[in-house]
Amino acid sequence: MEASSVTNLLFKNLNFRGERQKVISSNIANINTPGYKTQELVFNDEMKKANENMQVKLQLSQTNNNHLPIASNVNDKNLYKAVEIKGLKEQNDGNNVNLDSQMAEMSKNKMLFDAIQSSIKKDSRLFRSVIESSSKN
Repeated sequence: MEASSVTNLLFKNLNFRGERQKVISSNIANINTPGYKTQELVFNDEMKKANENMQVKLQLSQTNNNHLPIASNVNDKNLYKAVEIKGLKEQNDGNNVNLDSQMAEMSKNKMLFDAIQSSIKKDSRLFRSVIESSSKN
């Protein structure tokens, strides 16, 4: 049962923030890996919008009968995906991870995670108080 109409959205955003934290941590962990490119987590909806704005649509095709069929429905885990950030300054070994920017992104992501978590708690408390007050009547 949802406490309010925004609860589901808050939980999806909380999951996104958790996955984003993993991507940022992976970037930091690979700071000394030659050729590693900085990754960013984006919503697939944004990718679809960008694809719709392009002249040529990218379509998947099943080229062999032994290939798995193309899934048409999208579950929560497919709402976002990691993509390479283009245009960042590269080091001599091809790595383009900037520790300062990744630490700033991690800090920003944690603040948003904490704010969403706090909102969920407040939403739940409000829902609980409504139930408790209705049971007293």
